[in-house]
Amino acid sequence: MMNKTMKLSIYLGIVGVLSSCNLFAQQEDKKGERKGPPSFEVLLEKMDKNDDGKISKDEVKGRLERHFDEIDLNEDGLLTEEEFEKAPKPKRGPKKQ
Repeated sequence: MMNKTMKLSIYLGIVGVLSSCNLFAQQEDKKGERKGPPSFEVLLEKMDKNDDGKISKDEVKGRLERHFDEIDLNEDGLLTEEEFEKAPKPKRGPKKQ
């Protein structure tokens, strides 16, 4: 009987330690999260496949794809840093608690 109780206690202790380590790691990750939209440089790194310093309609993906035409002010099918900076900022809803 003592042996089963001891094994159960050790098992629960290990699970508790692993769970707390996981929570700690998640909290550390959140500290480094970016707030707000990504910079144009970050978008170029992720999307600019031909390295021309612009993002074409074919290269774009995600939310930016839905708003591409609004941001492409000169309607040339390319987003430049200047156009990106002038783009209307997305509206955020109320904060969730």
